[in-house]
Amino acid sequence: MRAGIDCYMSRGTAEALGVSGHRLNIIKAKQQFRIGTWAILPFETQHDAQEPLGFLLANQDGEKLLYATDTYFIRYCFQGLTHIMIEANYCMDILKRNVEAGLVPKELKTRLLKSHFSLENVKQFLRANDLSRVREIWLLHLSDGNSDSERFKREVMGLTGKPTYIA
Repeated sequence: MRAGIDCYMSRGTAEALGVSGHRLNIIKAKQQFRIGTWAILPFETQHDAQEPLGFLLANQDGEKLLYATDTYFIRYCFQGLTHIMIEANYCMDILKRNVEAGLVPKELKTRLLKSHFSLENVKQFLRANDLSRVREIWLLHLSDGNSDSERFKREVMGLTGKPTYIA
């Protein structure tokens, strides 16, 4: 906002960050808004933050992008997606091994389980959604120590048959 860029966020996020001003645009879950040629539909996500949101973006060319990070569960299913950008923060077996080795405190494990998407949950989410038009999947927000990017990419590609990338 100090750089002159409009920012869009929920009221809870704005309050948690302590931001205000003419560049702040408060948005609400399930209330669509537009930026340029994109229609954006925010939706609730589950995270240990104030009023977190994911986003479904659609343009006039029929492209639909789902963006969701910092969540451990998405309660919605989506039709006609062409692109998916989704968090895949950790994998249960890697996390368990790291906790047992003392590399990850048990408190952090509890927080991860209640705030971030595991590989297992991502795969369950992908199975529940219409992937017939999906052209690519991007896995986001991988944990430095509790993930394996090559394994995550391989498993998601094996499940979906879609090109998968790590960001």
